[in-house]
Amino acid sequence: MSGHSKWANIKSKKGVKDKARGTLFSKLSRVITLAVLEGGGLTDPENNIKLRLAVEKAKEGNMPKENIQRAIERGIGPNKDQIKEVIYEGFGPGGAALILLTTTDSPNRTLTEIRNVMDRHGGKLGIQGSVNYLFKRCGLVIFEKNKVKEDDVFGFADKIKAFDIEEDKEQFSVYFPFENLGHIKEYLKGIEASPAEIDYKPLSYIKISEKEQATRIINLIEALEELDDVHKVFANFDIPEEFLK
Repeated sequence: MSGHSKWANIKSKKGVKDKARGTLFSKLSRVITLAVLEGGGLTDPENNIKLRLAVEKAKEGNMPKENIQRAIERGIGPNKDQIKEVIYEGFGPGGAALILLTTTDSPNRTLTEIRNVMDRHGGKLGIQGSVNYLFKRCGLVIFEKNKVKEDDVFGFADKIKAFDIEEDKEQFSVYFPFENLGHIKEYLKGIEASPAEIDYKPLSYIKISEKEQATRIINLIEALEELDDVHKVFANFDIPEEFLK
């Protein structure tokens, strides 16, 4: 059970509930607004790949169309420059490396909140570049096994020039070069998959050998994701399945 791509499975196994819908929509809204900002004000998802990914993720979360449109409009509004993406790096219990993607209008506030959570849960905030080299920025598409044919998954992986495919009992996780994100719709062509994501895939993993340590890491990541400004956490832990029971 490794890293962020399996975090949804861990939450399911541990009975961890996602945040309230209102807070989820707030996080998604900021990611959409940021995508417009970083795209130079482009509000058409077909011409702004990060915006397209953000909108698809919002739709998956059942975010109303009007909320999505308001978030897009904020990206070209008078207060558009207040929101920015800030990436924080750190360490969890057992030395697991963490990358936190945040959208914030106050980096100082966000930094303070993250540091407080780290301190409470046995983590430690690192300096810029302290763990980034342990991850590969890439694209990720997840396929549910009960909804696709294996040949279709591997055909897509070949077209998108995937560099890794992870498989478990329920799904295939296909990792591919970041620069190929723009070809997702072209290569999927009707194959059912989760919305594509920008991912930070660990280049190596920290083996967690004690259940107590595994619990502390999971609690830390959950607490970080509870913060309004944090929209995604990546980690390079490897937790045995039996620790999740």
